[in-house]
Amino acid sequence: MGMWVGRGRKARAAYGFDDIALVPGAVTVNPNEVDIHWELCGRRFDLPIIAAAMDGVVSPKLAIEMGRHGGLAVLNLEGVFARYDNPDDVLQRIVSASQEEATKIIQSIYGEPIKEELIHRRIGDIKKGGGPAVVSSIPQRAERFAQIAQEAGADIFVVQSTVTTARHIATEYTPVDLRKLKKQLAIPLIVGNVVTYEACLELMECGVDALLIGVGPGAACTSREVLGLGVPQVTATADSAAARDFHYKQTGRYVPIITDGGMTTGGYHWGMATPHLNLPRGTRIRVGIAGPLEQILFGPAFTEDGTLNLVGAIRTCMGSVGAQSIRELQQTELIIAPAIKTEGKVFQQAQKLGRPR
Repeated sequence: MGMWVGRGRKARAAYGFDDIALVPGAVTVNPNEVDIHWELCGRRFDLPIIAAAMDGVVSPKLAIEMGRHGGLAVLNLEGVFARYDNPDDVLQRIVSASQEEATKIIQSIYGEPIKEELIHRRIGDIKKGGGPAVVSSIPQRAERFAQIAQEAGADIFVVQSTVTTARHIATEYTPVDLRKLKKQLAIPLIVGNVVTYEACLELMECGVDALLIGVGPGAACTSREVLGLGVPQVTATADSAAARDFHYKQTGRYVPIITDGGMTTGGYHWGMATPHLNLPRGTRIRVGIAGPLEQILFGPAFTEDGTLNLVGAIRTCMGSVGAQSIRELQQTELIIAPAIKTEGKVFQQAQKLGRPR
């Protein structure tokens, strides 16, 4: 499998969201009657979108709002909300800085120590607001922060880094034992990021409850440019789903995989239409840029670029391919169609319509 890229060296073709399109179904469904819910460890979530663990995206307030709408938002336990009593002032310093100043300011801001009492406070605030408390850390701090988060009442813990594997070799520090961590937790454990069949299988064998799929496709991620790492999202998601299906056949345990990044508009349903349960994680949730959260999720849309009314777009897409549930959407026929967004779009291109701003 693959194509020759030089003497003795082959490379496999891989596909991203812009390379793929969904084929309309022979049967269509009223978009208002499709079911977009998903489940994690027996808990139902009505919104198949997760807001990313980024300080500029998720605050306790946004986590509460996402929960109110039936979705999830991941709070970064190593960000400003766990370091400062008044994180809004800190974020404003970054926002108001020039591009030249921003990097130095960010470096100084994240030099402030993480405070355990603030972790308890932020999780408590989310719980008081009625939202599910989903929090994250990097693998090196996962054992300590997972216990703190669980004691504070967190509902889900996320371990996330650029590339996370079940086997990590290091002599400068002790790598996290994900199998041991899972046994110590009474709450669901989500781990990422990962993009290959083999790595997914090994993580599932550790007992993790869900996986984050994607290296480098996030709206603010520089892994591909700086490190040269990554696999286009459609291929990464399909490979990961194949690993999950094999694991399910072997064990009877179904592990949701979460397509993490690469989606910028409501038209990117490829992440949910590759095999089985793959949920888009919200690099698209940019409150204050595109509009208020409720408008981003449910409209009404005042732009034509697909960055608003994401749920309406998901429902309409599902209706058009004849899918009554997310599981049925994963069975939709896919085609390789790199010209799908530009074919015949003369007036759209001339008027610069349908492009994210």
